[in-house]
Amino acid sequence: MIAALAFYAFAAVLLASAAMVVSSRNPVHSVLFLILAFFNASALFVLAGAEFLAMTLVIVYVGAVAVLFLFVVMMLDINFVQLREGFQRYLPVGLAVVVVLLAELAMVLGGWKMAPEAMNLRFAPIAANTSNTVQLGKLIYTDYILIFQASGMILLVAMIGAIVLTLRDRGLTRKQNINAQTRRTPADTLVLVDARSGAGIGELGIYRPKAPESVAAAHDEHHDAHHGDHSSAGGHH
Repeated sequence: MIAALAFYAFAAVLLASAAMVVSSRNPVHSVLFLILAFFNASALFVLAGAEFLAMTLVIVYVGAVAVLFLFVVMMLDINFVQLREGFQRYLPVGLAVVVVLLAELAMVLGGWKMAPEAMNLRFAPIAANTSNTVQLGKLIYTDYILIFQASGMILLVAMIGAIVLTLRDRGLTRKQNINAQTRRTPADTLVLVDARSGAGIGELGIYRPKAPESVAAAHDEHHDAHHGDHSSAGGHH
């Protein structure tokens, strides 16, 4: 009796929260209702004896996926006024889709009945002396390990494809050339400046950054002109 009441309570909250996910005008509220729906679905899994699925739903979907949705929605700059503008225009199409889905569900439920040998023809029966988690682990990692690994490889290829499609070289990133950096010498990037007496500390053999060609040429011209002035002044004296 208590299990039946708990089932109906969790199921009612699950349906209500699922309806609020698609009908809420605020996307942040929709994500919060989605988290509530996940919690109630995990409670239903616990009542059904599938504790591993319940914990997976809480840890993976509530702890990672729904939180990621929440952060993404909160970071987006959504114009709610523009979002509501097309609601009335597409309302007849949405109602038509709802009517078709309800008709299909009614046809399925109307023609469904439990076969008497269905319990004996289950694909993977659970042994009475082991838990649901152990049976699920044996089923995935023993009987269907190749299919499980193949599905993991498909997801990996899909992830790499999404990264390749979104990662474009726009020419704005600066990349390091490690070989050029390790092969360079001080003479490639530095120059020893022989300064005049009293003009600096170049006489100590300090390395200075090598100037561009234009700056170096201007510096040489200024240095030659300065020496010419001193030469003329010395000849006058």
